[in-house]
Amino acid sequence: MTEDTAVRRIEVDAAPTRFARGWHCLGLERDLSDGKPHQINAFGQKLVVFAGEDGAVNVLDAYCRHMGGDLSQGTVKGNEIACPFHDWRWGGDGRCKQIPYARRVPLRARTAAWPTMIQDGMVFVWNDPEGNPPPADVTIPRIPQVDSDRWTDWLWYETVIEGANCREIVDNVVDMAHFFYIHYSFPTYFKNVFEGTSAYQYMNGTGREDIRAARGGSSPVVLGTTSVAAYHGPSFMIDEVTYHYEDMDVDTILINCHYPIDSNSFVLQYGIIVEKKEGVSDDEAEQLAATTGKFIKYGFEQDVAIWKSKTKIDNPLLCEEDGPVYQLRRWYEQFYVDAAEVTPEMTDRFEFEIDTTRPNEAWRTEVEANLAARAATS
Repeated sequence: MTEDTAVRRIEVDAAPTRFARGWHCLGLERDLSDGKPHQINAFGQKLVVFAGEDGAVNVLDAYCRHMGGDLSQGTVKGNEIACPFHDWRWGGDGRCKQIPYARRVPLRARTAAWPTMIQDGMVFVWNDPEGNPPPADVTIPRIPQVDSDRWTDWLWYETVIEGANCREIVDNVVDMAHFFYIHYSFPTYFKNVFEGTSAYQYMNGTGREDIRAARGGSSPVVLGTTSVAAYHGPSFMIDEVTYHYEDMDVDTILINCHYPIDSNSFVLQYGIIVEKKEGVSDDEAEQLAATTGKFIKYGFEQDVAIWKSKTKIDNPLLCEEDGPVYQLRRWYEQFYVDAAEVTPEMTDRFEFEIDTTRPNEAWRTEVEANLAARAATS
């Protein structure tokens, strides 16, 4: 078989045996600090998240080091989590604070306590396979809009993705074409910048008229979007996106984040806050946020359907308009190797802007053909 006729084979490496180093969002503080223990399956193990009387949110390994009781089935007592098996009381620092029936606590009565951070109403946990604390320069940017009364509260969604590694969602940072085919948008501008531990996506888009015509209905029509989205670390994206409607623009902050359950499943979370426009009541703003949230939820569900049926591929065959997939994966690799093995090519600044001329010409032709066909049958 000659080189020209050789069939390109899909290459699939084994799933990573470790989980990404970095901050991972486990959910909203308001949901995890209610005085009850919460079970979180993450990083190949079971964790317990709880807040005591002092309000501090703590994350521990869920299994009691005494006889293996499940702390996530226990009770919060004071500032400690009490094991349901023998009532051993564990503090947020991982030390056993008291054993009600015992004269003293064993000196080695310690369990794993995970570094946590509460920021902008969210609970973050630090994962590092090497066991190092989070460096001071590895941070998640603050979102000042969260503390403004001109913005709504978080609307938060969560779904479990089975049968896929979390790298699948990160690939979307560079995947311009899928926005047309999956999310029904014309990307008129698309640029990526990778630097340090952040990966940016700059995109402007317009809506597809053929999809709007096919859906019909009286719901508000999104004419286009302007978006600046960035992963900060391996799993937490902040997207400042403006939805352009016929009579107004809607400014939003969209969070797209995940944490791995194991090497073949992850929890996808996404949240949204919306700016309250002048003359719009709080109730109207909340309704607008709910409508926008449903729109975003629909978009994520479209991605999930693809992930569930596609195969993992480590040697994707690309064209020029597919964007810097391999460069993104090289950036992403820094979170899966020891800190000492992070190379400059993983973190040095890289920029790539896709020429959208050819894709938009082809897509415009397709949309016009669809509209013509619809008109002929109506």
